[in-house]
Amino acid sequence: MRLSDVVTQLDEWFPPDLAETWDSVGLSFGDPEAEISSVLLAVDPTAAVAAQARELDVDLLLTHHPLWLSPVTGLHGAKGRLAQDLIRAGIALFNAHTNADRAQPGVNDALAARLGLGDVEPMETVTEDLLRLTVYIPAAHRERLIDALSQAGAGSIGDYDRCAYATSGSGTFRPLSGADPHIGEVGRVEQVAEDRLEMVLPPGRLGAVASALLAAHPYEEPAYDFTEIRRIVAGTGLGRVGTVPRQSLADFAGVVASALPATAAGVRFAGSPASDVQRVAVVGGSGASELGRASRIADVIVTADLKHHTVDEHLAEGGCAVVDVAHWSSEWPWCPATADRLAELGLQTHVSELVTDPWTGHVGGSNES
Repeated sequence: MRLSDVVTQLDEWFPPDLAETWDSVGLSFGDPEAEISSVLLAVDPTAAVAAQARELDVDLLLTHHPLWLSPVTGLHGAKGRLAQDLIRAGIALFNAHTNADRAQPGVNDALAARLGLGDVEPMETVTEDLLRLTVYIPAAHRERLIDALSQAGAGSIGDYDRCAYATSGSGTFRPLSGADPHIGEVGRVEQVAEDRLEMVLPPGRLGAVASALLAAHPYEEPAYDFTEIRRIVAGTGLGRVGTVPRQSLADFAGVVASALPATAAGVRFAGSPASDVQRVAVVGGSGASELGRASRIADVIVTADLKHHTVDEHLAEGGCAVVDVAHWSSEWPWCPATADRLAELGLQTHVSELVTDPWTGHVGGSNES
């Protein structure tokens, strides 16, 4: 496959418009026309991971975290050297970050599956802004107009295209002096059997769809309008919530520790060790912002990077129990899950098991309940 084809597929799986506005996602570098036959997947684009990519002689390094979050003007420092090493080796670099957090299936689906959650659904509701075109057209011209509008970008909903809805009715008008009517005569009131046709489109296709409408419509002055609408994107959103067999918080924390890759930081939990856990929220990576939402829908949240005062105040306010894991380990399950999808495309895939969590040691602590 060409790199451009792989990028198109990845963008379909992890739509860039799901990313946070501050994020950097997509192709960092690589020749779009280059042939891609092998991929290494990792959470972090570190020097060790880049060296692994070169040793494996892959064509593409696909990571969750971006190499840069801010614009760069030169390949300087450690990250610049990493980029130069990959470029010299002919290895492209692509990342799917917060877009992969929200996509379905994505980072949080992989984490939920790893922990054995059932009945999984997003914690957050994601919406998308669309336009709805309404246009009135003689029935005999309807199908031709639908075709033209579809080619211009209207009528796509999920895995379906050329989606349209039509209702029959009657239109009336009177051509005035200077008009060149397709139907009727100047100065005479006309009654015409027409269909009301509705189709949705992305805002970015407004110009193209309007041009196609005016070119394909038989009327000199067609009646049409665009209305802003919003729809929920099913299955998509930050975090996931699901169920596990009822058990104690201490037992569930043990399940989490067994299910995720081991790190020096290990797994810690906050809350009564004997409290019941059945409904579980998960947020891969830093999930402090979702503690309140999780408390409304779950007995416990599994996430990473939680601070002392954040958890203390959360519990003091009656929030749900918390299981805090290493940032890297919470996102790593996405790598083998995505590798399986890429393998179905015929690509040779490798998953890095290098622990790129920055913490390298842990001393002391207590597991007593």
